[in-house]
Amino acid sequence: MRDIRTGDTGIAAGVRAELIVGGMSCGACAARIERRLNKLDGVTASVNYATGRAYFSSVGGREPAELIGVIESCGYSAASPAPEPGDTAPDPAARALGRRLAICVPLTVAVIVLAMVPAAQFSGWPWVSLVLAAPVAVWGAWPLHQAAWTGLGHGTATMDTLVSMAVAASFGSSVYTLFTSGGSGMSMRMSLGSTFGLAGSHPLFLDVAAGVPAAVLAGRYLEARARARSGAALTALAGLGAKTVAVLRDGTEQRVAVDTLGVGEQFVVRPGEKIATDGIIVEGSSAVDASLVTGESMPAEVGPGDEVTGATLNMSGRLVVRATRVGADTLLAQITRLVGAAQGTKASAQRLADRIAAIFVPCVISLAVVTLGFWLGAGLPGTAAGGAAVAVLVVACPCALGLATPTALLAAVGRGAELGILVKSARAFEAARHVRVVVFDKTGTLTTGTMRLHTITMAAGTTEEEVLRLAGAVEDASEHPIGQAIAREAAARSGRLLPVTGFTPLPGAGVRGVVDGRTVTVGRPELFAGLTVPVPLRRAADGAGNAGQTAVLAGWDDAVRAVLVVADTLRPGSAGAVARIQRLGLATALLTGDSERTAHAVAAQLKIPERCVYARVRPEEKAEKIRQLQGEGYAVAMVGDGVNAAAALAQADLGMAAGSGTDAAIGAADLTLVNGDPNTIAEALLLARATLRVIRGNLVWAFGYNVIAIPAAALGYLNPLFAGIAMAASSLIVTANSLQLRRFGRRRAALAPASTAGDGAQ
Repeated sequence: MRDIRTGDTGIAAGVRAELIVGGMSCGACAARIERRLNKLDGVTASVNYATGRAYFSSVGGREPAELIGVIESCGYSAASPAPEPGDTAPDPAARALGRRLAICVPLTVAVIVLAMVPAAQFSGWPWVSLVLAAPVAVWGAWPLHQAAWTGLGHGTATMDTLVSMAVAASFGSSVYTLFTSGGSGMSMRMSLGSTFGLAGSHPLFLDVAAGVPAAVLAGRYLEARARARSGAALTALAGLGAKTVAVLRDGTEQRVAVDTLGVGEQFVVRPGEKIATDGIIVEGSSAVDASLVTGESMPAEVGPGDEVTGATLNMSGRLVVRATRVGADTLLAQITRLVGAAQGTKASAQRLADRIAAIFVPCVISLAVVTLGFWLGAGLPGTAAGGAAVAVLVVACPCALGLATPTALLAAVGRGAELGILVKSARAFEAARHVRVVVFDKTGTLTTGTMRLHTITMAAGTTEEEVLRLAGAVEDASEHPIGQAIAREAAARSGRLLPVTGFTPLPGAGVRGVVDGRTVTVGRPELFAGLTVPVPLRRAADGAGNAGQTAVLAGWDDAVRAVLVVADTLRPGSAGAVARIQRLGLATALLTGDSERTAHAVAAQLKIPERCVYARVRPEEKAEKIRQLQGEGYAVAMVGDGVNAAAALAQADLGMAAGSGTDAAIGAADLTLVNGDPNTIAEALLLARATLRVIRGNLVWAFGYNVIAIPAAALGYLNPLFAGIAMAASSLIVTANSLQLRRFGRRRAALAPASTAGDGAQ
C-alpha cells in the first residue's frame, strides 16, 4: 500500500494511501467494497471504479494486509501499487479482454448470420452453430460466469449474475433441444398468435448465447482501456525530472543517478540542462525557464542565493546549486502527489444501470423463478414453463444497458477526433453538463508561449532598420528568449545578420557586442546609467510595462537609441473563443503564475472580468483555487497545457488540455484539444452535452424496454427466441441512437445571451 503522506507542505492533503483493486465489473462493485471498508473503525475509504483503486484518507492504524483481506473477502483482489508512478506496463485486464474479443467476435458474427439469414442455413447448420457458439458461451463468457459464481458465494447478485444465467439458460436450452430433436425441425419461424412455443419447430438460442457475452465483453474492454489510461498523468510527471546529475564530490564532478543525490550536496547545471532538484544557487548566474512548472512565460534571471526548482530548464550560464529538497520532498514530487490525490477524489461516472443493479438483478432472477413456478402450477408442460422463465432471463439481459454508454462513446470519440477533440472517458460528458465556470491557464493556452517582438520606438535620427540591424546582430549570439525574439525578427526582415565581435553576456541585465565598428548594448535600463533616455522612449517603456509587456533599451555611440517591446502573444482566435464560451452562459476566469500586470493585460484583451483574474498563483495553489470555486458551488472546467496546470486539471470537474501541451497535462485532463485551437473548447463542451443526452436517451430506452418486455415474457407472450430478437432489437435501437453523434457539427446558431455569463468566478 503506497503511503503518500504530504508531510508539512499541505499538498495533496486527504489521500494517505491507496490500493489497486481487481475484479470490479461495475460501479456497484466499487460501492460494495467501499461500504465494507468504511465499516472498519478509523478507516475512511473511497473506491474509484474508473481508476480501479481504493483511496484511504485514514487507515485507522491498520496494516495493508488487513485492508487487502477485507477487499478479498468481498470477492475481489487487491494489491499495493508499484513503488513508482511511472510504471507503464499495459493493463493485464484490458489485454485479457482484448484476446477474448479477438476470438469471440468472429465466432459470434458467424452464429448470428446462421441464425438470422435463412439462405445461410445449409444442411446441418444447427450443429455448426453449436460448435461455433460453444467457445463463446463457455470460454468467452468465463469471466462473467466466474464473477457471478464468486458473487453468489458472497451472497450477492450483480449484472454478471444475470448475464451468466441468461447465457447459461440460452446455451443449455439450445443444447437440450438440439440433442433431443436430433437437429431436425429447426426453424426461425414463430407463431405470434400462440402464447407459448413455436409453430411445429424447435427453437435454438445459440445466437443469444454467443451475442450476449460478446456485447458485454466489448463494453468491459472499452472500460478497461479507459482505466488503464487513468495513470497517464502520473507517468508523465514522473518522467519529467532529470535522470542524472553532475554532483560535486571531493572537488570533482561525478555524473550519478539523481536519486542518489542528498540534501546539502552541490551539483552543476550547464546551459540546456534540467535542474536536477530543488535548491539554492551557490555560484553562477543564468536565465531559468520555469514555464512548465510555475507558468511564468518569461525566464527568471537568477544568481547566487536564489532558489531554483527541480525540472526547470537552465537557459544560459553554468550554475552550481546546493540541494535543499530531494526525492519525495521536491516541488515536482508534490505536484505529482497532488495530481494523484485529485484523481482519487473524483467520483466515477455512476451509470444508472449500476445504481439500480442491486435491485434489478435479484428482481429479474426472482421473477424468472416465479414465472416457472406459476406456469407449472397452472398445469403447463415443463418445456413451456421453462421457456417462459428462460424468456424472462434472456429478454432482461442487460445487453442494451451495456451498449448504452460504449456505443455513444465510440460515436462521440470518432466525431470529436474529426473536430480536433480527444475524449478520455465518459466522466467528461457527465461533468460538462454541470460546468458553470471555465478557468484558463494563460501561457501556452490563450497565448502562444513564445516571445515576439511587438514594437520598436526610435529616438530622433535613428531608423527602425538600423535598430534591428545592430540590436539583432548582438542578440543573435544570446540564448535568452527575449534576445532570440529580437534576432528572429531582425533576420526575417533583413535576411542576414551582421557578424558580432567581443560579445559579452551581462547576466540578469542584457548583452553587449561590437557590430559594424559600434559597441552596441541591449538590455535593462540600469545598463544605461548616466545616459539620458529621450521622453518618447521612456513613455514607450512605461506603456509596455503597464500592458504587461517587456521593454529593453538599445544604445550605441553613448546614446540610448531605441526601445524594443517583446511579449508573449495571444493565440489566434483566443478572444473569439472566450466570447463564445461566455455566450454559452458560462463564466470565464484566468489563472496564471505570471505577474498581476501581465495577467490583467491579457484578461483585458479577452474581456475576462478583473475580479476573475488570479495571478502569481503557484502550481500547488492552482488546484486549491479550483477547490475554492468548487466549494462555492461552481462546477469548474479547467483549460491548461503545462505541468504547472496538471494538478488543477485533475482537480477540476472537467479538465481540458491543449494538444501542444505537456504529457502530464494531457494525462491529467479529461479532454485534449489536438490542434490547440481555443475555439474547440466551446465545441468540446457542446459535444459533451450532446453525448450525455444520447447516453441518457439510450438508458431510458433500455430500461423502458425492460419494463415492457419482462412482463410480456413472464406472461408467456414472448417465447425465448422472440425474446432474443427483442433483446437484439433493443441493442440495435441503442446503437442507431448513438450513431446520430456522427452527424454532430459546429453549432453556429444563436447561443445563450452574453449577459448571463461572467459573474460566477468571484
